[in-house]
Amino acid sequence: MAKRDYYEVLGVSRNASAEEIKKAYRRLARQYHPDANPDDKDAEAKFKEISEAYMVLSDPEKRANYDRFGHAGVNGQGFGGFEGFGGFGGFADFGGLGDIFDMFFGSGGRRRAGPERGADIRMELELTLNEAAFGLEREIKVPRVEICGTCGGSGAAAGTKPRTCPACGGTGQVQYAQSTPFGRIVQSRTCDRCRGAGQFIEKPCPTCRGTGQVRRTRSIKVKVPPGVDSGSRLRLAGEGEAGTRGGPPGDLYVYIQVKPHPVFARDGDDIICEVPVSFVQAALGDELEVPTLEGSTRLRIPEGTQTGTVFRLRGKGVPRLDGFGRGDQHVRIKVVTPTKLSEKQKALLREFARLDGESRHGFGSGGEKSFFEKMKDAFMG
Repeated sequence: MAKRDYYEVLGVSRNASAEEIKKAYRRLARQYHPDANPDDKDAEAKFKEISEAYMVLSDPEKRANYDRFGHAGVNGQGFGGFEGFGGFGGFADFGGLGDIFDMFFGSGGRRRAGPERGADIRMELELTLNEAAFGLEREIKVPRVEICGTCGGSGAAAGTKPRTCPACGGTGQVQYAQSTPFGRIVQSRTCDRCRGAGQFIEKPCPTCRGTGQVRRTRSIKVKVPPGVDSGSRLRLAGEGEAGTRGGPPGDLYVYIQVKPHPVFARDGDDIICEVPVSFVQAALGDELEVPTLEGSTRLRIPEGTQTGTVFRLRGKGVPRLDGFGRGDQHVRIKVVTPTKLSEKQKALLREFARLDGESRHGFGSGGEKSFFEKMKDAFMG
């Protein structure tokens, strides 16, 4: 099978910085590390693939050769499938990829036998505008890895307990010597018997099959404070995945998504709505019933109100997330022109136009010049 592009393996661009490459590798290594995926051959193969990609791209010289010649540019240096390294007789003799890490990165390739923190969990919570504005308590279902209740996380069956691995003496590492043209080299590798844990389980727990962890779905209450908006993040400490080997659990992060409202639009802590009024209401003024987040309220508009005029209702917006005060509600007036008039209504409007001194095509009133008169003055002087 042809090798995949190393940049594609790590999920980075070809102009990624050394720090970006390192971060991508660490993230993927944690995800596919054999300790986190026991007996998973696919994860093990993936771990080897990303490790190989990192060893090339983290070295400036090897990366330059790879950028110029592809996989052929690094094969001669022992990275084309790890089939040899100068006079060392091949990495196959050293026991595989774990020893490459020991040679170049010290303990970087060894399996961690100490406590490890559990992974964080991300979930989304969809709310209505009112729920986001005034807060609520919501119960959500969270699938996660937990400590096995049968064995308490030890992985051993009832009445038994893990014992020190006889192969490595509890260190999780075994050492052996290798003769090379440069002398005798002592190498360390992860213990095959205990997989680096330092302990050996003779009789695994039947519930978790020796892993010490089980996957369950829990109902967790989330308290949403007033004033959240789309993109707000809530952190629930310790509600993530369980840790391994006595490590602490991760955290649960809940990301808020607010559904669109049919009447209101939100601008920060302010609320905006549009209220339609008739020509008569706008001309004579009126008291309107205006919707708010907490019901309806009365708003007085003066006579002669124009379409697009905005009125402010102070303190009728969204409570501020810091708990101090609220935003305002802005009411935009929209004058609606009737589309179907009776003959009587038309006659009344014509009479209104006549009384207002407005010609059939003019727009002036109160003694002002009509629109066309103003146009004539502008172009003819």
